[in-house]
Amino acid sequence: MPLLSLRSNRRSIRHALALATSATMLLLAACGGDRPAATTPSPAAATAAATAADAIHPQNWPELAWPLAEDPALEKRIDALMAGMSVEQKVGQTVQGDIASMTPDDVRRYHIGSVLAGGNSDPGGKYDAPPSAWLALADAYYEASLDPASGGPGIPIIFGIDAVHGQSNIVGATLFPHNIGLGATRNPDLMRQIGQVTAVETRTTGMEWTFAPTVAVPQDDRWGRTYEGYSESPALVASFSGKVVEGLQGVPGQPGFLDGHHVIASVKHYAGDGGTTNGKDQGDTQVSEAVMRDVHAAGYPPAIQAGAQTVMASFNSFNGVAMHGHKPMLTDVLKGRMHFGGFVVGDWNGHGKVAGCTNDNCPASFNAGVDMLMAPDSWKGIYESNVAAVKAGVISMERLDEAVRRILRVKLRLGLFEAGKPSTRPLGGKFELLGAPEHRAIARQAVRESLVLLKNQDGILPLAPKQRVLVAGDGADDLGKQSGGWTLNWQGTGTKRADYPNADSIWDGLKQQVTAAGGSAELAIDGRYRTKPDVAVVVVGENPYAEFQGDIATLAYKPGDDSDLQLIKRLRSEGIKVVTVFLSGRPLWVNREINASDAFVAAWLPGSEGAGIADVLLRKPDGSVQHDFKGTLSFSWPRTAVQYQNNVGQKDYDPQFAFGFGLRYADNGNLAALPEASGITGEQGDAGVYFNKGKPAAGLAMRLSGVKQSELPAVTFPAVLSDASLKVTAVDHKAQEDARRLQWSGSGKADMALLSTRPLDLTRESNGDVQLLLTVRRSGAISGPVGLAIGCGQGCEGRLDLAATLGAIGEDEWQTIGVPLKCFAAAGADLSKIERLPVLESSNALDLSVSRIALGTGNDAQTVVACPTR
Repeated sequence: MPLLSLRSNRRSIRHALALATSATMLLLAACGGDRPAATTPSPAAATAAATAADAIHPQNWPELAWPLAEDPALEKRIDALMAGMSVEQKVGQTVQGDIASMTPDDVRRYHIGSVLAGGNSDPGGKYDAPPSAWLALADAYYEASLDPASGGPGIPIIFGIDAVHGQSNIVGATLFPHNIGLGATRNPDLMRQIGQVTAVETRTTGMEWTFAPTVAVPQDDRWGRTYEGYSESPALVASFSGKVVEGLQGVPGQPGFLDGHHVIASVKHYAGDGGTTNGKDQGDTQVSEAVMRDVHAAGYPPAIQAGAQTVMASFNSFNGVAMHGHKPMLTDVLKGRMHFGGFVVGDWNGHGKVAGCTNDNCPASFNAGVDMLMAPDSWKGIYESNVAAVKAGVISMERLDEAVRRILRVKLRLGLFEAGKPSTRPLGGKFELLGAPEHRAIARQAVRESLVLLKNQDGILPLAPKQRVLVAGDGADDLGKQSGGWTLNWQGTGTKRADYPNADSIWDGLKQQVTAAGGSAELAIDGRYRTKPDVAVVVVGENPYAEFQGDIATLAYKPGDDSDLQLIKRLRSEGIKVVTVFLSGRPLWVNREINASDAFVAAWLPGSEGAGIADVLLRKPDGSVQHDFKGTLSFSWPRTAVQYQNNVGQKDYDPQFAFGFGLRYADNGNLAALPEASGITGEQGDAGVYFNKGKPAAGLAMRLSGVKQSELPAVTFPAVLSDASLKVTAVDHKAQEDARRLQWSGSGKADMALLSTRPLDLTRESNGDVQLLLTVRRSGAISGPVGLAIGCGQGCEGRLDLAATLGAIGEDEWQTIGVPLKCFAAAGADLSKIERLPVLESSNALDLSVSRIALGTGNDAQTVVACPTR
């Protein structure tokens, strides 16, 4: 479809969706030093800001009534506090650093207002740190913030964390289904209960602030954060957002509001994060003001009316203007028209995306309306540059005072000045509440109600438990896989069974109920059973991911890997009925898997309570139904793998399964064979995988010292350079010839590189904890430097020496090495236009086999390379 036509259709889609929420919107409208010197915006940035202002009409947005009346006594306390604060102390309140980069002593010295624990930041750097270590860390920061030796009035710090599906950073916590599953429940009251449990379990470990709920309205399911959205429907998102906020914070005007059993919420990401072009995380949302208001911002009015204390600015741009620098949206609409009475917090170095800014220096973002800049590893630069900006008049004292006043209001409402250190508060240290039975019961209910039945041929479900049941598939007994991203670490990878002491895998739940009823249950991940079963439950799906690491090119499930399909087909060929339970963070094209199965269940990412699936799939021992399916699709299911923008209300809407679809046991669940043409042309591969199964990914080519693989005398291996300096042969790792052995003779400098046909932009990835992962095997000694580089040519390449790292791993032992992308940037690589990733080079004899090269995190590596200091 031509681009112009596509945009036109998307406008009509949004118009239709806007009609679905018009009643809601009308109701809401009726409610009343060495750092760079501070800089002013460039002419181009100023022009863009002026254009953005002209495009926004605040009077057309809902005018809301902030639910908290002005409190003269509170304002008097703020006046007294601010009267005793210097510019430096005020600026400190507007800065938030990450626990991996900011110590309690830093908090004391710079009068910092907030700390956060990012997805990969943990006490002692251990993702599985015990709850007691988290609480002790919270105490340390709190005590530092009030240390009288630091001078000033003594303002308690506030500790924020991504408790996005329960207090999901802590071992033993209750893990709820991710939002995409919760949207399928259509149960707003359940959302309030989930918020309450999340608040309680967060408070036990010392934090007072969760960066939730996400109220994105995803419109392109290729987006890596689709599972963080409740629905593609703005009306459904709006029906949930206020309830979650009430659960987290309590209800304004009622007992318990913001007391020690509650936390402050952060409604995110404001605004348009779910509408970026082509579903690119942190991309540009190119929509009209009306679409932004009626679709992407639909969740904010109910949340604001519920008293949400913070709103988080989004990474994305809005028609070319970064939201972190969008004054019309942040100040004129959110704070002005909608009367938001909390404070605006930035996202992880999101201010660095504003035109004319860097991560260390961005007065423009603060002036646009971000009150607290989330500067995880750049906090000192932001502190120093903002102090300079205030003193130079680039940031006015009026604007600084407004931000500080907003922050202090929230801290006073939360009672932080009287609360004492976190361990002495009402719930501090009550770790028995983590995964408490009553909390798990709510999560198990959420699992039951989130399941969506797409096929039930000849009424195979519900299953009689008193029979031989095989449980197969790589998701059957994997709590990390069933919980997804944002679980114990950012990407949710690298965890083990012991990390989930208060949880049931899907296998656990099925086994318990089948054996209790007198049946037999067997677990065989590969489906190779000992005793032929009567029925098989096959659990498969996506592996964990988060944010841009989850962005994909198409909606094809595991492109190039049909092992799950073959498992289902093999069991069926052996005369075994198959019930497929599909784990995913978005609807995917799985027509072949659905066709091969007798029943097919969309289970999303259920979290810790896998037994909730057994509650629905299995009958009671007496043969009656335990729990019927209740879930209905909150996202439309694609007919092909290229049906990305597949939203209810759009023109020519034609999904495989429509928004709201979901079978019950009384329904006819028979399904005619679905078409198996994916719609994809050309070779497809996994995003972020550059070399796997013995060959470069699509769009990449192997080069040996300037000679592309296709130009070598033989495309098949072995391949040898003419001077014999480098030889490449095929070797086995996990499968036949799925790796390449690189043997340098030492007769001269030679390299192996992967060349991209187009420059790759890895700046998003370098802003997080993303690493270049190399699965390698060393044979023989390391006799000299081993270069590892990525870059775009002369002058923009970053090179590191891997000799020490390779020498430390066992000989002939396969191991995954992680190299933070930040290391390459520090070494000089321009990560916005990478063409070679990576280059492996040596002038000395070296024998190194490579199985896989991909992006990931330190949780996926056995060894992580430390960035060299300069």
